[in-house]
Amino acid sequence: MAAQRRLWTRRQLLVRAAVSGAAVSGVSALGGCSTRTPSSATGSTPTKLRIASPDNPVTWPIPGDNPPIEDGLAPERGATLRLYNYADYLAPAVMKAFEELYDVDISLSTFNNADEALAKVRSATIPFDVYFPSYDQIGKLVSAGLLQPLNHSYIPHISDAWPVFTDPWYDGEWRYTVPYAIYTTGIGWRADLVDVDVGGYENPYDVFWDDRYAGDLAVIDDFHTAMGMVLLRNGITDLNTADPDQLEIVRADLLDLTEQTRPKVTITMYNDLPGGQYGLTQMWSGDAVNAQYYLGGGARKEDLRFWFPEDGKGMVDNDLMVVLNSARNPVLAHLFLDYVLEAKNSIANFSWTGYQPPQRSIDPERLVGQGYVPPNLRSAVVREEYFTSGYRLLELPPEVDTAWHQVWQEFKAGA
Repeated sequence: MAAQRRLWTRRQLLVRAAVSGAAVSGVSALGGCSTRTPSSATGSTPTKLRIASPDNPVTWPIPGDNPPIEDGLAPERGATLRLYNYADYLAPAVMKAFEELYDVDISLSTFNNADEALAKVRSATIPFDVYFPSYDQIGKLVSAGLLQPLNHSYIPHISDAWPVFTDPWYDGEWRYTVPYAIYTTGIGWRADLVDVDVGGYENPYDVFWDDRYAGDLAVIDDFHTAMGMVLLRNGITDLNTADPDQLEIVRADLLDLTEQTRPKVTITMYNDLPGGQYGLTQMWSGDAVNAQYYLGGGARKEDLRFWFPEDGKGMVDNDLMVVLNSARNPVLAHLFLDYVLEAKNSIANFSWTGYQPPQRSIDPERLVGQGYVPPNLRSAVVREEYFTSGYRLLELPPEVDTAWHQVWQEFKAGA
């Protein structure tokens, strides 16, 4: 019954969201104001870019002209806290509860992909307070002076998250980031529309080139994620390769993909797959879980499927929350990070987004039994050991990033 109540409540929220639009508003504000002066569009003093990896962890410096906010400041008065995130990636109820707790407004702006988001953050045309990046953006953001270092005294609920996130390899000592969601990347499909078990393929990634599904499939609109899948298809596990020969393999396969199956390039798989716009898609695990709330056209929850390698040797990633240097409400921003990290709020957010948080209080073995994940989507559960066995999409050096984007742009131009 608990799972049914969550599903019904989410359906109500979806209807309300369609009516009210992207902004979520509350009432007036409470408390004192910060003594911090927002930085300019260019941020603080730039820091040398370094490429972090599990084998090369980085602890970013804190420049003298960009210190953390002081201890003990009151939340900003009359504030509108500005969030920048993917659409449908934060529960309206969580935002509403924060508004009521601190008597503030929240304005949520959304983006479609990381390239779009980074361009907007760099421009600082809108003074966002909190941004939700992936870890492969942190080097760029810190090096450009676009992030505020965190004052940990405002974020005690970091203790609710897995211990690894208090000293992650991409941000030693969690100076700039807190964890948001963990996820894998695999393949989602509808068993009533696709007449094969994708996991039964000798190489499941081959299904994207199977012309039986031409015009009926999609790949994720993220250059690194989609191109990483092509590398894995070819047995290449360095998903951050600078090898021109390997990038040429990706290029040739993507152009062949366009010719063979004409995939849609999207980030709305969680809605499109259950709605029947196509029967097969590259998919993040959180979107696979989320898809059960968007069923349409006679689709059944039981028809949803998700494949990820049982040994964990696939793409494994996590998203973050950061405070931007453009923040006009840095105290509230810190308090918001802490609020989302708190176990009860984190789990409430999970029950709406489908994206699993790295919460100590969550037992992955019990997520199906507790109704968060349907039995037919059991493979979408993210396990802590995947962060050892899986492959990570790292930040790319500028010249490598350019080479990857050239391949991606050529593919998208023909998709």
